[in-house]
Amino acid sequence: MVLKEKYINPFTDFGFKKLFGTEPNKELLIDFLNEVVLPEQRRIVDLNYKNNERLGSFELDRKAIFDLYCVGTNGERFIVEMQKAKQNYFKDRSVYYSTFPIQEQAIRGDWDFKLSEIYTVGILDFVFTEDKAEKKVRHEVKLKDQDSEVFYEKLTFIYLEMPNFLKVEDELKTTYDKWLYVLKHLPNLENRPKTLQEKVFAKLFEVAEIAKFSPAEKEEYEESLKSYRDLKNVIDTSKMEGKLEEKIEIALKAIEENLPINVISRLTGLSEAEVQKLKK
Repeated sequence: MVLKEKYINPFTDFGFKKLFGTEPNKELLIDFLNEVVLPEQRRIVDLNYKNNERLGSFELDRKAIFDLYCVGTNGERFIVEMQKAKQNYFKDRSVYYSTFPIQEQAIRGDWDFKLSEIYTVGILDFVFTEDKAEKKVRHEVKLKDQDSEVFYEKLTFIYLEMPNFLKVEDELKTTYDKWLYVLKHLPNLENRPKTLQEKVFAKLFEVAEIAKFSPAEKEEYEESLKSYRDLKNVIDTSKMEGKLEEKIEIALKAIEENLPINVISRLTGLSEAEVQKLKK
């Protein structure tokens, strides 16, 4: 595989862990959590990576989800997931994963059940709210009562629908915007944009530059990138097939109503010859 891009794709397994999952680069994850996830009054200054073997332990899950599990300075638990593809029971998975940091806080013996905050963060390379008219990027979910008041403050789910982030470089005003822009566009950039001059982004672009990888790192990244592209091709093909099925279904209904072939063609985007075949 010939790598044409200058910077890694953060939606690959290797790219995500290279940026956010190593001790030398943890300042990137700290800044991301402070700027994108946490409220202003809940900043962290350090974190420790935890063993995440129990998270996404099924082989099928590992093809579409990559997790980091870490603990902040005040005991906050963070599960950070880079999700490449929409899966069945997507919300169920998020809730299921959040139970691990809850259970691990249990103390043997005399324990008062006090828990630290838990944040499950999903950086999504897809849209899971297709039915919503307003295309939001950030979704924050908490446990609420029948009056829509927060019942429990310590469990938070954050979802970032990256396809809905549409700002261009000139519109980047906050560090939050800049983080989302980098995550979405990093492999398509040739140089660090002028608006991203903060120290943390200088570090990110240095870490992400493929030319600085060792031969072993390049090989590992190539394999990771191939897996990512293969998955995206499968998803894109499925979408195209799904759209074709929808067009055919509409055309068949229109044929039943005896609509003219040229009208059906305009309605569905199918050629008149294709519509004619459906009539036979």
